[in-house]
Amino acid sequence: MILGKRIAILVVAAALALPAFCGAKPAAAFTSANADTAMNGLINTFYDSSAKYFYTNSDHAVHSHASGPNGGLYTDFWWEAQLWETVMDAYQRTNSSVYRTMIDDVYAGFNAKYADMMANDFNDDLGWWALACMRAYELTGTAEYRNRASFLFDQIYAFNDSTYGGGIWWKRDGTSPQKNVATNAPMIMTAIKLKNATGDNGYLTKAQGLYAWLKSRLVSGSKINDHIEGSGSGTAVNWDFTYNYGTFLGAALALYQATGTSSYLTDANNAANYVINNMTLSYSLPYEGEDDGAGFKMVFARNLNQLRIATNNASYLNFLQQNATQAYNHRRISDNVIGSDWTAPTGSGYVQSLAAAAGASILQFVPADNYTGYIAGNGVYEAENARLNGIGTEAVQSGYSGRGYLAGWNTNGTSVTFNVNQNSASTRTVTIRYAAGAGNASRYVSVNGSVAAANLSLPSTGGWGTWGTVTLNVNLNAGFNTIVIGFDSSKGNGNYVNLDKISGL
Repeated sequence: MILGKRIAILVVAAALALPAFCGAKPAAAFTSANADTAMNGLINTFYDSSAKYFYTNSDHAVHSHASGPNGGLYTDFWWEAQLWETVMDAYQRTNSSVYRTMIDDVYAGFNAKYADMMANDFNDDLGWWALACMRAYELTGTAEYRNRASFLFDQIYAFNDSTYGGGIWWKRDGTSPQKNVATNAPMIMTAIKLKNATGDNGYLTKAQGLYAWLKSRLVSGSKINDHIEGSGSGTAVNWDFTYNYGTFLGAALALYQATGTSSYLTDANNAANYVINNMTLSYSLPYEGEDDGAGFKMVFARNLNQLRIATNNASYLNFLQQNATQAYNHRRISDNVIGSDWTAPTGSGYVQSLAAAAGASILQFVPADNYTGYIAGNGVYEAENARLNGIGTEAVQSGYSGRGYLAGWNTNGTSVTFNVNQNSASTRTVTIRYAAGAGNASRYVSVNGSVAAANLSLPSTGGWGTWGTVTLNVNLNAGFNTIVIGFDSSKGNGNYVNLDKISGL
């Protein structure tokens, strides 16, 4: 069940593997050997070959996310589906008999832990397995995988009804009633795969119906809302997660490939470009929390790669290669495990398997470019995509960039941290874009743990819809750096500020 995103995906346990230091680290090339290293790190750290199952955590202990078998020692339902797909990513890249055997083994291990899959009340959980089973069938030709996918699809589709105009319910037991992207978009992809495997056009009809509902109820302009809930015709809940865009673009691409209708391809490209243009941190996919959120960018990147292959889009390839290199450069050297934030070094605490699989996966399905060096990105860091401490986001006032800004804040201890990667050590001029509608304000700025400005003046902009900029020279290392903008009244900081972005780095 994708429960973490419903409750608190942005809550970070202190024990997790978060960055423990600032400063440069050796750069690494993204090569096929790196892809092997990352996959070996994942398997050696997380895979229990006796149980044929992946552990939840790198230390093989039970921590906060304890939803899977053996009291949470092993990964839960949808995590294991994603880790199974990671094995398939590696098999497609290498054609290795080791990974071919693992495809069958992980499936067997999962069935041993979950003898009755239908005891799970979450249709999205079942749907991830239906989709993964169809991929396994396409790779291996094993009829069992197709049959299981067909069975699961029918069981899930039975929860499609006319409430809210259509769509499949998230849960089977009637609790937490909502219809979401996470349930419906993967079923569209599964339906097309079943249509291709069986020749049954009924699957195409069902896919088109689900897509028409999804687009009419959960897509608003360039944004894809998370779910519909409430009485009557329902209310769309606007949560931005990369995997909603990823599954939607995957559904649109599948229908384009099945029908040749160009509007589906337009939808897929629009979803892809929204994330690239609005949900990145200097061109890198964002940190979306621990637990379930750590796997969201894996789903987006995997489907973006399919769109990249189908369209031969060079900009998508460049984006994916930069993110793959970013992830690999920030792996933990001791075990080659990649953490949940690809823009920062993986720390010394335990890492969750879903997070590690996300980093390992992108190195499997993206072609290596043999680039040696750091990834600095485009130098633009949207504040709403950075690491927030006690600050909320908003998209009410006009004139902001990206998908919003940090809403007015003036409380001690609040801050935003930008993970900034640089190609070389240098002094750079950072431009801070803000609105100070309540009058003159100020904030402190620290760089790599040292205060660069204790009380940086942010003059009044005369209104919240009017944006201003200030600049500050900062000394940055080659590789990883942190820039923190925060509030501390003891340093003289005062008044409300909306923070849009920093740039020029």
